[in-house]
Amino acid sequence: MSSLKEICGGLPLNPLPENRGRKSGIPHAPVRTPNLDSHEEKLALKNALRYFPSSFHEVLAPEFAKELRDYGHIYMYRFCPRIEMRAYPIQEYPCKTIQAAAIMHMIMNNLDPAVAQFPQELVTYGGNGQVFSNWAQFWLVMHYLSEMTEDQTLVMYSGHPLGLFPSHRNAPRLVITNGMVIPNYSSRDEYEKLFAMGVTMYGQMTAGSYCYIGPQGIVHGTVLTVLNAGRRYLGVENLAGKVFVTSGLGGMSGAQAKAAVIAGCVGIIAEVDEAALLKRHQQGWLMEITSSLDHCIAQLREAKKKKMALSLGYHGNVVDLWERLAEEFNTTGELLADLGSDQTSCHNPFNGGYYPVQLSFKEANQLMSSNPVKFRTLVQESLRRQVAAINRLSDQGMFFWDYGNAFLLEAQRAGADIEKRGANKAEFRYPSYVQHIMGDIFSLGFGPFRWVCTSGNPEDLATTDFIATSVLEKAVLQGVTASVKQQYSDNIRWIQEARKHNLVVGSQARILYSDQKGRVAIALAINRSIAEGKIKAPVVLSRDHHDVSGTDSPYRETSNIYDGSAFCADMAVQNFVGDSFRGATWVALHNGGGVGCMSKSA
Repeated sequence: MSSLKEICGGLPLNPLPENRGRKSGIPHAPVRTPNLDSHEEKLALKNALRYFPSSFHEVLAPEFAKELRDYGHIYMYRFCPRIEMRAYPIQEYPCKTIQAAAIMHMIMNNLDPAVAQFPQELVTYGGNGQVFSNWAQFWLVMHYLSEMTEDQTLVMYSGHPLGLFPSHRNAPRLVITNGMVIPNYSSRDEYEKLFAMGVTMYGQMTAGSYCYIGPQGIVHGTVLTVLNAGRRYLGVENLAGKVFVTSGLGGMSGAQAKAAVIAGCVGIIAEVDEAALLKRHQQGWLMEITSSLDHCIAQLREAKKKKMALSLGYHGNVVDLWERLAEEFNTTGELLADLGSDQTSCHNPFNGGYYPVQLSFKEANQLMSSNPVKFRTLVQESLRRQVAAINRLSDQGMFFWDYGNAFLLEAQRAGADIEKRGANKAEFRYPSYVQHIMGDIFSLGFGPFRWVCTSGNPEDLATTDFIATSVLEKAVLQGVTASVKQQYSDNIRWIQEARKHNLVVGSQARILYSDQKGRVAIALAINRSIAEGKIKAPVVLSRDHHDVSGTDSPYRETSNIYDGSAFCADMAVQNFVGDSFRGATWVALHNGGGVGCMSKSA
C-alpha cells in the first residue's frame, strides 16, 4: 500500500509496479469504440508513452496497445495507485502550500470508490466525466502540487499537466481547460477519437475541475427542483402522496432517491445496473429495491394512498416502467404518476449513457462495442417508445421536464414525437427544468454555494452548517421579499434535512443556494471561525455550473434565453477569465462536446 509521500514522489518507475489489470468486483466504464485508423492508433500509443523514459517503452508499448484494443482507451491500469483513495485531512499532504494540499484533497475525493462511478477509469460521474485521462497524469499532477510554491501556477490541458509556471501569490494556483475542441470538430464522434488519442478529455462539470462533492450536490438541486415543480405544476407546497417517476441511480442521478424522500414524495427510480442500485441501497439512499413491475405498482399505490415518503428502486429499464404506467392508465383510468423526468446520461447515449429496452444490461454492454451501428438503432427505437409512453401520461395531466441531460435532444434526433409547434430549435414539447422550474430562482441571483471542510472532521461540517443556517435565519428576520424568503427557508430546511439524512459521501461537504448577500455573509463567518479556531482547517468554497452565468448550455442552463443567445458561450468564458484575477485559487473552463461550455472556480 502506497503512502501519500510516495503518491507525491512522481511516476513509480524503479521498479515498475505490477500490472494487475482491471480490478474485479467494482464497476467499470463500458468499452469505447473510437474507430481509430492505424495512424491514429500509433498516435494514441505515442502520446501515452511520452510520459515515460524510452527505456520502459518495450514493456509498456504492447501493454498500452492491448488496452486500446480491449477498452478503446489507454487508462494505464498498471499505474492505478495502491492506496486507499479518499480525501485525507489536509495536513497529511506533503506540500509547500496549503492551496496545493486543498487541491489534492479534492482530487482524491473525486477518485474515491465511494464517490466515483468508475474509479479505475478515473470517471467521477456521468458515464464519461473524467478526472484525468490516464493514471500517469494523476501521479504527475500530485508530484507537481507537492512541489508548487505560492509563486507558481499549475496549468492543466485536458488532463495533461503542462507544468508549473511562474506567477504570483494572488494568481490562481491551478488553471484547467478540458475538451476545448474547435467548433467544427466538437462532435461526439470526433471527441471519441481525440479522447482515445489522449489529446482531449471531457471533464463533465465538476469531475475534471476537481470540485465534485459526491451526489449530495445534485440531491440538493433535485430537492429544490421537485419542490418547485410541485408549486408550479401541481399548485401544492406539500408533496405527500405525489409520485415522481424518473431513471438513473449511477453517478449524479443517484441523488434522485434521497431527494424524493427529503421532498416528501413517492420516488420511483429505474436503473438497469444492479451494482448502482445496491450501492445506493447500502448507502441508505434507496429504501427498497425490486425487479418486479407488479410489486413496483403495488408499492406505489400503497405509498400514494398512505401519503408516505418512499424511494423505490426498480431494477429494470425505465421504458418498461413508463409503458406499464401507461398500460395501468389505459386499463384502470388511474394516473399513477404526477411528476416525471429522466436522468440517464443521454449526453453519451451510445456509449453506456442510455440502455435500450430491447436488451439486458449485459447484452447491451456487449453490443455497444461489437456492433455500435445496431446498438445505436436500438437506442433510438427505445427513446421513441419511452417518449410515446410519457406523452400518453402527459396528455392526462402528468408533468414531465427535461433534466438537462440531452434526453429530449436525443429523442428528437431519434424521431420521437416531442415537437413544440412554433418553437425555436432549442425548445421541445416539454420544458427544461431550468427554463420552467429553476429559472425563477436563478433570476433572483440565487445559485449554488458549496464548501468542503478539509480537516475531514464531521465536527467542522456541523459548525459550518450552524453558521450557514444562522446567517440565513438572520437575513430573513432583517426583512426580504417573499420570493427571497421562500428560497432562504427552503435552504434552511435543506441543511436540517441534509444532516438528518447523513448525506456526506466522501469529503465533509455541504451545498446550498443563496444570493450574493447570503454567500458573502456565510463566507466571512466561516473565515472568522477558522481564525478563532472553531473550525480546525481551511474550507474550500466553490461555485457550481448552476451559478449565474457559469454555464452556456442551450438545453439546460441557457435554455430558451429570450434574446436568442442560447448558443453563445461568452458568459462561461468571461466567468473563467474574471474569476482568475478576482482571487480564485483555481479556475476551470470546460467544453461539453457540443452540449455547452462551463466555468468552475474555487
